[in-house]
Amino acid sequence: MSTQSFELKGNLFTLSVLQLLNADLNVVKEQLSEKISQAPKFFKGAPIVINLAQIQDEPLVLSDLKSILCDLSLNPVGICNGNEEHNEKAKSIGMSVLNYTKDVAPTIKTQTTTEVVEKQVYAPAKIVNGTVRSGQQIYAKDCDLIVIGAVSHGAEVISDGNIHIYGTLRGRAIAGAQGNDSASIFCQKLEAELVSVNGSYWISDSLQGEYWGNPCQITQTNESLELTALVKG
Repeated sequence: MSTQSFELKGNLFTLSVLQLLNADLNVVKEQLSEKISQAPKFFKGAPIVINLAQIQDEPLVLSDLKSILCDLSLNPVGICNGNEEHNEKAKSIGMSVLNYTKDVAPTIKTQTTTEVVEKQVYAPAKIVNGTVRSGQQIYAKDCDLIVIGAVSHGAEVISDGNIHIYGTLRGRAIAGAQGNDSASIFCQKLEAELVSVNGSYWISDSLQGEYWGNPCQITQTNESLELTALVKG
């Protein structure tokens, strides 16, 4: 009997969703370029699913949109919520057609929208003992994430619920990843590359104020992030 050459296993990968609200690709390119320029390292090479739910009845040259995303160093891997024509075109240019229920990662929006999100049922918190090192990604699906240690530069921690970091946050922290506007990020020392709650995010330059280097809580209010100081014990 020959040696087994492969295994098939289920796994979970983080994908960003581009919720397209306008079929004018010039406008999309301009607004998306501006947003990506705020955190180029965060978006570089990021796999993107294009949600076409809002423009199903509008003409769209999908191959041109794919080229725009590639030119912006994004990696468009598929579409969802398209019509039959969209689906056939996607397949012809090497993109997948995905079944869509809800966002699985921070959503890139080209303009402000209001979304109705189902209430999540959360499992016990995922606990990480020790430092999350550069290049590592930790994802706590349907639960809070507790890191007893630091999050290094180049590391990423993601949770569908809250994130608690008992150490310095130097990397990226993404809470409420599947859509949870009540999620928070707590850290003992804020020196983050990026923080995100429910799709709203700030990069390092926006964080370097009175809360920088201090314990704080990061929440989302009216689709904008808010920082609150935590009292040192």
